[in-house]
Amino acid sequence: MPEAKTLEWEVLPPEIKKERARTAALFEWVSILMDRLIRIPGIKQRLGLNPILDLVPGIGDFGAALISVSVILYAIRRRIPKILLGRMALNVLINEAVGLIPLVGSVFAFWFRANTRNYELVRDHLDTPNRSTRSDKLFVGLVLGSVILVLSAGFIGTILIFWILGRMLSGS
Repeated sequence: MPEAKTLEWEVLPPEIKKERARTAALFEWVSILMDRLIRIPGIKQRLGLNPILDLVPGIGDFGAALISVSVILYAIRRRIPKILLGRMALNVLINEAVGLIPLVGSVFAFWFRANTRNYELVRDHLDTPNRSTRSDKLFVGLVLGSVILVLSAGFIGTILIFWILGRMLSGS
């Protein structure tokens, strides 16, 4: 016999409901602006400002990251749980790390849609708060550690390549 589903009811004061609606609305607005603003005829995908900004070397990546991080700062002010903030920051970090690669970063941003992923995380959290588990925390910690390790290795590798090129060009 199949198990009956248990419905969870939550009665909230109107102020909390309004606050949740405002938080979700901001994340949805940024998601639309950065990931789904322009309808592309003939395909189901939509294009946002993020992949377009990524085409501008350096400044575009910084601008897209600034918008994404400002929304995460808003989430901190709204007391979104740290595990959720970690997952959101990871989405932005991955998007921006790959975004540093010319053209590949724009294609990745078009596919990955970090702001839409963050909107979905916030929306799901607001629908069912307090549902993160120990395995969620472990997973986010491992992934964040791995991303930091890879970014550090890439940074050190870049410095070494420039150092070697400098020595070769100077004849030392």
